[in-house]
Amino acid sequence: MAMQPKESVERRGRFWPFTLLLIPFLTAVCPAFYNQVEPTLFGVPFFYWFQMLWIIVTATIVGLVALLSE
Repeated sequence: MAMQPKESVERRGRFWPFTLLLIPFLTAVCPAFYNQVEPTLFGVPFFYWFQMLWIIVTATIVGLVALLSE
């Protein structure tokens, strides 16, 4: 049986951070969950401010995944 290099085994164990990327993906592809007007934020309907909030959340998650997968 051939031995795998140590680096290959370590990199395989770091797959779990990439599963965090499913969170913003699933949120973006299911607009039925946030397709509503109320609650408004400074007069902006929920549908719009929720998507703007997820831009920040997604950028944070992507940065976290980048740090964890180094």
